[in-house]
Amino acid sequence: MTARERCEGGDVALAAPDPGGTQEAAPDSPALDARPGRAGEATALEALRVPEELSARVPAEQRGAGRDDVRLLVSRGRAVAHHAFRELPEQLRAGDVLVVNTSMTLPAAVNGRVGGEWVVVHFSTRGADGRWAVELRAPRGAGVTGPRPGGPAGAVVRLPGGRALVLEEPLGPAAGARLWWARAPERVPELLRAYGRPIRYGYTDRDQPLSAYRTVFAVDSPDGSGSAEMPSAARPFTVPLVAELVRRGVLFAPLSLHTGVASAEAHEPPYPERFAVPAATAWLVNSVRAAGSGRVVAVGTTAVRALESAVGADGVVRPAEGWTDLVVTPRRGVRVVDGLLTGLHEPQASHLLMLEAVAGREALRRGYEAALQERYLWHEFGDVHLILPDEERNTPDCYSNEW
Repeated sequence: MTARERCEGGDVALAAPDPGGTQEAAPDSPALDARPGRAGEATALEALRVPEELSARVPAEQRGAGRDDVRLLVSRGRAVAHHAFRELPEQLRAGDVLVVNTSMTLPAAVNGRVGGEWVVVHFSTRGADGRWAVELRAPRGAGVTGPRPGGPAGAVVRLPGGRALVLEEPLGPAAGARLWWARAPERVPELLRAYGRPIRYGYTDRDQPLSAYRTVFAVDSPDGSGSAEMPSAARPFTVPLVAELVRRGVLFAPLSLHTGVASAEAHEPPYPERFAVPAATAWLVNSVRAAGSGRVVAVGTTAVRALESAVGADGVVRPAEGWTDLVVTPRRGVRVVDGLLTGLHEPQASHLLMLEAVAGREALRRGYEAALQERYLWHEFGDVHLILPDEERNTPDCYSNEW
């Protein structure tokens, strides 16, 4: 039983759901316009500042000896320790479950033109009605882009190969004009394979091959679906490291959540995204939790969002697929995830609300201050952070949310 459960007096004590979100949207949900907001919550780290030189500008294998040649910040409660990522097997134990996102990263950025204006189209999410949520970006030279207003409705975006898409309406009133629903050409996955490239942000030095944005867990979807941006927490894993974890008795539970385009400038909460939690994953997580034989550790915020979207009020994970608009915050809490392996996020990023829900505010603050002091590297090619519960804390403070 966890400290939270001991305080709240039940085998599976649950926090109240965030009123801005739902656990799971209908599988045939045609739209993404019911966006939850941040509900007035600020992250624990907004006062911190990350120097630009701590942005990881190239993949780890171009800086060192391989993908797993990154550092691992480990938070156990409020205690902080520093390790190499290759030491991850020593931080876990037999019976622990790593929940991994198998979504394949797409080459989602395509050059286009609106009238005489060149744009870069970021294909974010395919809706159930066949339309795509897209973001139009302004080319800034050297392969990077900047923000650009979307629209107007009816605008035709000319794409390579004689294709075109037509902008129809903004994606929800809360989204402003950044993302728009567009009537896209047929076979968008083929268009992306032929003319697309990975979405890249300005803190990186240069374009990278698509292979640099795909994880060892990624698998192709039958319909060509995937993630506009890499589920990057799993990037440092290699086949030998996975084999070593399995040899030590660590279990793996796959699921999928296809990530949409993030807002590099506004740090908005995530939009509704397609997810699937298979029956085998639900069974494994429930079995481990019921037996008390291990901890459920999500690899990435995407894995948290998908898994927490499939757990009911009774604390049981059920097979589920469809759309989720769940935003995990400290107020909502986590119901099934014990720990989290994730990258380092900017202090204003809404993802930090999820990290605070897992780690607690003070633990998160101490971890990030240590990361800054030790000059860890940020973003998708950077170092990673393992958040685990403090299991030696025998007398929990029942009036604090710092678990």
